[in-house]
Amino acid sequence: MKTFKNILAALTVIVVFFSCKDNTKPEIKTIASEATVQESTLDQNATYAKAEFTIEGMTCAMGCAKSIEKKLAKMEGVKSAEVDFDRKLAMVEYDEAKVNAISLEETVKKTGEDYSVTDMKTVDEFKAKKACPPDCDKTCCEDKSEAEKKACSEDCKKACCASKA
Repeated sequence: MKTFKNILAALTVIVVFFSCKDNTKPEIKTIASEATVQESTLDQNATYAKAEFTIEGMTCAMGCAKSIEKKLAKMEGVKSAEVDFDRKLAMVEYDEAKVNAISLEETVKKTGEDYSVTDMKTVDEFKAKKACPPDCDKTCCEDKSEAEKKACSEDCKKACCASKA
């Protein structure tokens, strides 16, 4: 019986010793995933056009404008998309072979039933990105150097800058 107790004690010590071993290397598990990542492939030889249009019905910058921007950017053939909530303006650069004005408008409408597209036009450059300088309204380019007046009039389409330059 004493031998049995000694064997049992030895087994207990061995089990405790080996089970409490400090594993410094983490276990790595590979899990198969069904989700696939779609790589954006833009055709370098494609003809890209730029469109600007007004989006009516947006009520917030983070929910509305960002949702529309993401939907437009995910369209196949869209190179870039930006939605400016303050000006209710969308600027999209897209492959003419894959995207057209109707598909852009449909995507905006599918994002939310309150959204509508107006004043869609194709442009050579996103001129709307250029905002008037904050001091343009206040000073109308007064007390500025000739270079600053010229820059103000180029970027700002307001009468105060255009008439003073």
